[in-house]
Amino acid sequence: MHELSICGSIADIVQRSAGGRRVETINLRIGQLRQVVPETLVYCWSLVSAETPLAGSALVIESVPVRIECRGCGHTTELGALPILVCGACGQGKTTVVNGEEFLITSLELAEV
Repeated sequence: MHELSICGSIADIVQRSAGGRRVETINLRIGQLRQVVPETLVYCWSLVSAETPLAGSALVIESVPVRIECRGCGHTTELGALPILVCGACGQGKTTVVNGEEFLITSLELAEV
């Protein structure tokens, strides 16, 4: 369950960035190749944030689908739940991942002062 350690890192970053203000929402972009289970991340967040200044804050997760670009024909393909890194147009396996490896805190929603 690496989601627990990920939540610890998120908490550290958010507390430094919030400047002492109460955090209501943490917005994340997570690529599907990151092998993070969103429901588990949210559950772990409730454990990590409990009895801290982040208690009651919520994670909002935007899942980023996997997209690859074929180095042969240049076609871009969005992959499904079981990503097979093969071009959807020509079938070649010479591809580059364009999206799907992200893990970003995109914004924080802070309480009014």
